Amino acid sequence: MKMSSLELSEVLKEGELEKRSDNLLQFWRKKTCVLTSDSLNIYADGQKRSKAKELKLESIKKVDCVERTGKFVYFTIVTTDNKEIDFRCFDEGTCWNAVITMALIDFQNRKAIQDFKSLQETTSPGHQERHLVKSL
Repeated sequence: MKMSSLELSEVLKEGELEKRSDNLLQFWRKKTCVLTSDSLNIYADGQKRSKAKELKLESIKKVDCVERTGKFVYFTIVTTDNKEIDFRCFDEGTCWNAVITMALIDFQNRKAIQDFKSLQETTSPGHQERHLVKSL
């Protein structure tokens, strides 16, 4: 049985977010969301049967435009292709924008360490010697 990426990743936060629609009227729609160590999964229904969108952390540039008003916290997720996705959540202490930002920082740190280790492996003297032997 193959496990989904959601089942393999650690769940950091789960609950309800409101996402502003992309259409002309820009209605706020309630979405059930699950944040893992690798992605933000946005579901079209509360039972998590139909995934509307999986936003991989590698495709998120930053969490921006955080604004608190009355009962809501508004924030924008900016993707690496500069698309902006607007969200809002109830101001409940530990808000989604903070948890997403921390997950993004953790993801970027893990990726930087992984990139550094692979760079070290390709530039290590043992690797260079093996490469020279192969080319001879």
